[in-house]
Amino acid sequence: MTIGYRELAGVLRDAIQQGTYPQGTTLPKQEEIAAEHSININTVRKAVAMLEAEGLVDSVRRRGTVVRPRPAMKRLGVQRYAKSKWKYGLVAFAADREASGRAWKPGDQTNEVRKVKADAETAEALQLDEGATVFERARLVKDDDVPTHTLTSYYNPVHVEGTPLVDPKPGPATPGGGFAVLTMQGLEPDHITESFHSRMPTPEEIDTLGLPPGEPVMILKRQTFTKDDVPIEFARGVHAASRFEWSYTFPLPD
Repeated sequence: MTIGYRELAGVLRDAIQQGTYPQGTTLPKQEEIAAEHSININTVRKAVAMLEAEGLVDSVRRRGTVVRPRPAMKRLGVQRYAKSKWKYGLVAFAADREASGRAWKPGDQTNEVRKVKADAETAEALQLDEGATVFERARLVKDDDVPTHTLTSYYNPVHVEGTPLVDPKPGPATPGGGFAVLTMQGLEPDHITESFHSRMPTPEEIDTLGLPPGEPVMILKRQTFTKDDVPIEFARGVHAASRFEWSYTFPLPD
């Protein structure tokens, strides 16, 4: 019985997930797959296109169909924000690297700072009027020169004017990052609300993160507050979905 492209995609998908074709290896040539299954090469092409759309493989010029690597780095949950880390010089993205057994350097993070008008979401998060002036701090984070995510934070100028948080030099604002700066301002972070959702990337995000066809992005929104519920940061992050494993450890509430 001749199989269709969906069935063939299932066969190849299972082989990838079971390790028959490890990460970074190349699948057999499409002509070989067609001959093995006694099918038309167009069926193979459609099956490979399905696997590309699922983010399992890439078509690489002069190599063929290459199995994409699985997430190489953990993105910690509450542990990445532990005060024992940033109070002693370990910023959140570096805590992720440490947990993943990977090295990092300050140059892994670019930094652009400017004053902008708060959009409706930012204004609500910072409890300001829409259109109020805020500081925008935009970063692109890399791992071995490969972009992993962007993170853009917004601050009330009253809280950060004249601090290292508005210094555009590359890397973290201080060894302990933005949270350490806020603490020095008498605005120690106490609790955080994060939300996530996934979507397909914009053309600009594809270019910035170097995303292959079919890869979605994970969108982070983060609000940071003092113990008195003063909002001190609102952040938006865009993460390449295949470059992270999201990891959470927490006590169960009563």
